[in-house]
Amino acid sequence: SGNVIALDVLRALSRQPGSAAAFMSEVDSAGGADVRLDAAAKRLRADLGSATEASARELVSRMALVLQASLLVRYAPPEIADAFCASRLEAGPGPVPGALPSGVDTRAIVDRAAPVR
Repeated sequence: SGNVIALDVLRALSRQPGSAAAFMSEVDSAGGADVRLDAAAKRLRADLGSATEASARELVSRMALVLQASLLVRYAPPEIADAFCASRLEAGPGPVPGALPSGVDTRAIVDRAAPVR
């Protein structure tokens, strides 16, 4: 079903040319707030017009990550957005839950998640 959804996204992007611009406009709302997000958005923008059926699933996955990062950079506490961008947009550990690169302020994340006593 994931492949079918990815192909549906490609079909929507080709049938509604303004949809890619609308998507990128939403992502660009966080432009300049995080260099990793800016770089990922730039790569995504370049790839939106040249996606093929074979690359659809990877493209749609990147679209989801970039949109999530954009929302987190705009609305989440900075340490949460930083951890997400570091672990999902930069090369490194990959999208393994809990795998964060060194330098991420994990103490602030743990403090936010810990129950108040």
